[in-house]
Amino acid sequence: MIVGDLLDLDDLAIRLAWGTPELLARQVAGISSTDLQDPARYLQPGELVLTGLVWWQPADGSGALRFATALRSAGVAALLAGEGTHGSVPDSLVDACRTHGIPLLAVPAGVSFRAVTDRVYLRLWGDLRAGAQDAAAIPDTVRRELAELMHAGTAPGEVLAHAVGRLGVPDCSLVTVGGRQVATTAVPVPPAAGRGDGGLAVGPQDGSPFDGWRLRPHLREASAEPLLQGLAELLAPLAARAHAEAATRRRAGGQLLAALAGDGPADLAEPLAACGLAPVGPPTGPGPQTGTGAQALVAVAARIDHGPAGGVRGDDTPAGWAAHALAEALDPLAAPYTAGTDPAGRAAALVAAPTEAVAERLRKARPALQTRLTGRRTLRIGVGPAAPPAAEPLRAALVQARYLLDGSAGPVASTAELDSLAGLLRGIPPEVTAAFHARLLAPLTAHDRENGVSLLGTLAVFLDHDGSWSRTAESLHIHVNTVHYRIRRIEELTGRNLARLQDRLDLRTALLCTPAR
Repeated sequence: MIVGDLLDLDDLAIRLAWGTPELLARQVAGISSTDLQDPARYLQPGELVLTGLVWWQPADGSGALRFATALRSAGVAALLAGEGTHGSVPDSLVDACRTHGIPLLAVPAGVSFRAVTDRVYLRLWGDLRAGAQDAAAIPDTVRRELAELMHAGTAPGEVLAHAVGRLGVPDCSLVTVGGRQVATTAVPVPPAAGRGDGGLAVGPQDGSPFDGWRLRPHLREASAEPLLQGLAELLAPLAARAHAEAATRRRAGGQLLAALAGDGPADLAEPLAACGLAPVGPPTGPGPQTGTGAQALVAVAARIDHGPAGGVRGDDTPAGWAAHALAEALDPLAAPYTAGTDPAGRAAALVAAPTEAVAERLRKARPALQTRLTGRRTLRIGVGPAAPPAAEPLRAALVQARYLLDGSAGPVASTAELDSLAGLLRGIPPEVTAAFHARLLAPLTAHDRENGVSLLGTLAVFLDHDGSWSRTAESLHIHVNTVHYRIRRIEELTGRNLARLQDRLDLRTALLCTPAR
């Protein structure tokens, strides 16, 4: 597909605002929507860029030029500007696109961006796949029917049901590579052990390990194989559309996380709205609510480590993989959410659902997602608390989620685990806790190396029994006077008074910071 093909879509009535024949012959690699003033880091070379011009202000004389400069630096194919916000394409934007050699097309106010996106991906994938050898097995009438259904925006379940009914093939399911069911024509039959029936690839499969669709027939019949192969090819536009929509949602999530990455005040109204998280009206659902009618958002952090627990963080794993995994896991919640990466490459999500439901869903989804990772990579997730949709509370919630991610021994940690001193300490780097342990307890460690009496053990038992002399003596099978002697010796060596609560807390903390052996 080339840029000029958009002008031939009569039902969309897209017009040329500026462009030369050479520029209109540019190849199109995809399509993206944005209303950021500088969207360069979220765009890919060869993409069409859709914008509603919300960022443009008549009083800002250089705004259009800055926007066009960002598009040129990203190497986009063309700009499609919606006329719904301002009534027409601003002259300053036309001039800026002319300066930077970017074809500019006008999208009429009555045309939805979804319609434009669908047509682009139908053209990019549908035309290509319709000519494939496997697709030739599908009768022309059925091929046209499926193309019309997809062009009309019909849900994947309806398209799949129509195809299975018309072709007479076994019942099928459309599933993601992570195991999430997108559509099915009947209750699916689990693959038999060892059969390796992963289904047929549908649409783009070159993203992360969590990105892609499969067509999984419930029964494999040799006579139906050509039709199933052809059907998988013809359904590619559905997967491509979902692929593009997911990428757009991740970009919006990244923009929201970027707004939260700073330290100062942040206006989150537009980023939240772009992610479908803007508060609208009074509270109506059962989830956590704030006093203003806006539903609270649960913060989630994720990372893919390389090696066993506590191993190398990051290695050469693309930063976006963890965000893809979060989106794949959270989608079945049927609750508003966004997932993306912040400017530092850290994956996170914000979810409008109760904390317990989010943690339960992530624990349930993680095993299937983990099987998609190769080598010694491990998906780890931290579920923070719910917070109002405002900058400071959300930043604090993300800090807690990342603290849990760093400190938990398990693959999915929840804020509910931060209910003890031991749970709190798990998020502190081991180098820090080891230094604290040594600073307070080194004299006892040295004593125990040279003597047959364990003062560290006595201290632990004494604190476990809330400072009870008699219960400590009973537990250690020694006389109570011996306990008094050992405690006095501990106090002499550490300089702490175990009759004081503060000193007891310090020594208890030091014991909890004992380095793992």
